[in-house]
Amino acid sequence: MYNKRNVTSAAFLAMLIFGIVMAVLGSVLPSVIEKFKITIINAGSLFVIMNLGMLLGSMIFGPIVDRYGYKGLLTICAIIIFAGIEGIALSPTMFLLKVSLFFVGFAGGAINGGANALVADINEGNKSSGLSYLGVFFGIGAFSVPFILGSLLDHFKYETIIGAVGMLILIPLLFFTFISFPGAKHSQGVPLKESTGLLKETLLLLLGMMLFIQSGLEMVISGWSSTYFSESFHTSPREAVLLLSVYWLALMIARIILGKILVNANHTRVLNMGLIIALAGTILMVLGPTKYVALSGLALTGFGFAAVFPMVLGFVGDAYARLSGTAFSLVLAMGLLGGMFLPWITGIMAEQFGLRYTLLLAPLCLLASLIIFNIIRKQKSLEKHIIQ
Repeated sequence: MYNKRNVTSAAFLAMLIFGIVMAVLGSVLPSVIEKFKITIINAGSLFVIMNLGMLLGSMIFGPIVDRYGYKGLLTICAIIIFAGIEGIALSPTMFLLKVSLFFVGFAGGAINGGANALVADINEGNKSSGLSYLGVFFGIGAFSVPFILGSLLDHFKYETIIGAVGMLILIPLLFFTFISFPGAKHSQGVPLKESTGLLKETLLLLLGMMLFIQSGLEMVISGWSSTYFSESFHTSPREAVLLLSVYWLALMIARIILGKILVNANHTRVLNMGLIIALAGTILMVLGPTKYVALSGLALTGFGFAAVFPMVLGFVGDAYARLSGTAFSLVLAMGLLGGMFLPWITGIMAEQFGLRYTLLLAPLCLLASLIIFNIIRKQKSLEKHIIQ
């Protein structure tokens, strides 16, 4: 037996941790470039390393929670993330920094998937609404890192600030240790044939393609925006990370709104509108002639992005409830492939063309995501899976 309120709180705390994971590299990147004297291409490779870890974590969490439940996964991941963030803060060499980023990514990918699958499992009525509220805590974690760093960077080294942020993870770690979680769905073993059959599901693969694009874009925007503002508008590292916090704040506010309106709203229309808002935001950010116009575009981008992950995962949870952990693992792994590829290619292209022109990839990718989603909506055989 478990207490639903406690379990919901645990999922929220797990997602807050993942928010910290997602924001930490982009927030410290200008300082890391300065400290280790690396090129922008080498900086882009850090995203590949971190996202490789996330990909592996996303692939393994589903079968683990379906077979063994959630408690062990969340607890172990919190320990690894704590150690990894302290490693990012204390690493004296690039090698140790890369090792720390890999393990932070690995545990982050697993804890993200576990938190989403957990909320989907305990919310039978409206998974997308529950997942949107979960996303608010992702926003809190992601917003807090650049905001704290930007506020204190004039007074403390970034290593000291990030080390202190890492210590905060001990609080949810203790909470995970002392509460009960739902039991395993398949304690006798995950049905392998049924699990591998998910690879043939057209709906699941199309939704996974949307997350491929979305995860890649979220890593590009969160990872490169502070560097973009520094390069294009000559902002200081402190101001650049403060501007990045506006993106996370907009995303967090949008997910609070989504949690309320998705109870009665048409879900497919809301997701379509979110993609259109993000498309407009990325265009405004990249082509904005001034810092403040670009900042308004960054905020719009975060506001539009807010709908994608919780709603796509809500569709997955509804359509594949029996193997929700494994289904989530598959689409999140596809998402993390995008998270590896798009920031890396951004770094390579930015070396040649500059970040402003390279970031034009963002609206092009969002246009592709809109096309994919509308293909899903128009396929009558898939309508039964989508909450209208």
